[in-house]
Amino acid sequence: MHTYRALTDTEIQNLELRNCLCTDWTKVQVAEKFHFTSIRNVSFSGDVKLGAFEKVFTFPGGVQKKAGISNATIHNCIIDSDAYINQVKNHIANYHIQSGVVIENVDSIITEKESCFGNGVQVSALNEAGGREISIYNELSAHTAYIMAMYRHQPAVVEKLQKMIDGYRANICSTMGTIGKGAQLINCRTIIDTNIGAYAKVEGIYRLTNGSINSSSAAPSYFGPGVIAEDFIAASGSKVSDSALISKCFVGQGCELGKHYSAENSVFFANCQGFHGEACSIFAGPYTVTHHKSTLLIAGYFSFMNAGSGSNQSNHMYKLGPIHQGVVERGSKTTSDSYLLWPARIGAFSLVMGRHYRNPDTSQLPFSYLIENKDESILAPGVNLRSVGTIRDARKWPKRDKRTDDQLLDFINFNLLSPFTIQKMINGKKVLKDLMVSSGPTSDYYMYNSVKIANSSLKRGIQLYNTGIIKFLGNALIKKLEDVIFESLSELKTSLSKTSDYGIGEWIDMAGLLVPKERVMTLLDDLQTGKISNLEELNARYALLHNSYFDYTWSWCLKVFKDEFDLDFQTAEIDQIMSFVDEWKKCVIDLDNLVYSDAHKEFTLNNQTGFGIDGSEETRILDFEQVRGEFEKHPSVQDISNHIREKSRLAEDLKERLILLK
Repeated sequence: MHTYRALTDTEIQNLELRNCLCTDWTKVQVAEKFHFTSIRNVSFSGDVKLGAFEKVFTFPGGVQKKAGISNATIHNCIIDSDAYINQVKNHIANYHIQSGVVIENVDSIITEKESCFGNGVQVSALNEAGGREISIYNELSAHTAYIMAMYRHQPAVVEKLQKMIDGYRANICSTMGTIGKGAQLINCRTIIDTNIGAYAKVEGIYRLTNGSINSSSAAPSYFGPGVIAEDFIAASGSKVSDSALISKCFVGQGCELGKHYSAENSVFFANCQGFHGEACSIFAGPYTVTHHKSTLLIAGYFSFMNAGSGSNQSNHMYKLGPIHQGVVERGSKTTSDSYLLWPARIGAFSLVMGRHYRNPDTSQLPFSYLIENKDESILAPGVNLRSVGTIRDARKWPKRDKRTDDQLLDFINFNLLSPFTIQKMINGKKVLKDLMVSSGPTSDYYMYNSVKIANSSLKRGIQLYNTGIIKFLGNALIKKLEDVIFESLSELKTSLSKTSDYGIGEWIDMAGLLVPKERVMTLLDDLQTGKISNLEELNARYALLHNSYFDYTWSWCLKVFKDEFDLDFQTAEIDQIMSFVDEWKKCVIDLDNLVYSDAHKEFTLNNQTGFGIDGSEETRILDFEQVRGEFEKHPSVQDISNHIREKSRLAEDLKERLILLK
């Protein structure tokens, strides 16, 4: 903290000689080491506090400039030591500018009245007509937003959350904005009622109104040329540039919006990317990605989703307005020119191809292909389990986490197979079997929730789901025993006993956080009764749920082992366990071989079309290998081969350890 003093008469005279103006110099206070030579061509008004300006900044190209203020109008501002301000065309009013800030060639930076800087803005996500509003604030997590949007059937909970956010907002509201330490504002137009976080870089923007750009030294944010943003909050490490237009939006940690992207009434959480297209009233959970022009995401909930070019949805049927909404569960993809008429719900890790008008609900049939054929929606259950693209996606997400802040807002579970997806496979297997019973095993096709399933697809789906279930349970068993030493059957049983009383029921995906539904219900009860009394306690609860994932998962697995495979580790014989390990090994290898075959399709002659443009077939093959590489040497192919070897080794190692107990 600076100790400020009044200007001396000599300092005032020298400032006026340097073309500085002030109607009342007594309102200008300065730090002890202040020197008038750092100020030139500045008009002061209102209450102003100035630090000492001694730092030398190095600009691009090696140009050095000394800290200070020149060619500016300053009104009611606190400007800390070692800030650099130059070429302010209009004025800076009602701002606290912290040390190390660089401001050059801007039109105006103004806090007009008391502002909350975007905190408390109501975003009409999911339902464009309203009813699922999310109150955004600086530390909003995907999970809190999920509760606010999805649990409207518990108004008391939503009301409690709103009160907490209102309390947070009240502490932010001020008549003075802040530009944080080390921030840079260069070549900007108008900035009104906007807080700029530490080390953020804002350059070439057109207009920022009523917002916050949160930032830190570990995760600096960037707002670039041509951006117009109003009623917004951007989290640390976010990037908004290239004439993006955002209105009433939350942009989460590690998110990128740019290349003329347009978004309104939408929330984007960790590592989302939006380029070229448009978003309207969407809830974009972690890793929602849209890169193409003519792609509209509207009135939907998405997560770990990749939208192909020209993907669109409709949220009204021209009757009561845009009141419909849709859900695309985690890990799904839409192909080019795909279309979904809301309301609809697409199961996890599904592929949507073509146009679908009949409001499909495939939520209990994950890992499926939903394909249009002659205006009908055709479903192939489970086939995405054998897709090399699905495996590749699951492995790339953790590697593409751009969040570098010390405090992460969203808790993300990257697991492809989890109680959330496996419970859907169990349900899906039952759905398919029930369809076969109700319509007969010889039917050519079956109808389910407005989609058509061919007989062969249904039988294959049952098989694939069974394989996926066994693979997941076996993985959990192997992982549980991997680092455990057991020398007797009783020690083995102890090692395999449950570690939590929770997790055995339904699981849900809270925008990236996989958690037992019963724990969410407890959390909501605690919110309602006041056991969770503030947002910090709420975030701590999310962390606890996230960190307890494996304990909850094992409890869930034990129940499924018993219900689906009649295997109770507390009473099972060694031979029963070994038999399951063998079955698991077979399922893993079978599924990997299917993925291997799928990968091989990428290297067929058809896929080499267009290579070796001016040569023979031999040239085409050589050109393809130079560009795409040899099949056996491709990283994904090698990963599959290594996975088969590693899982086979783990299975045999466990069996050898179990044999010793017989």
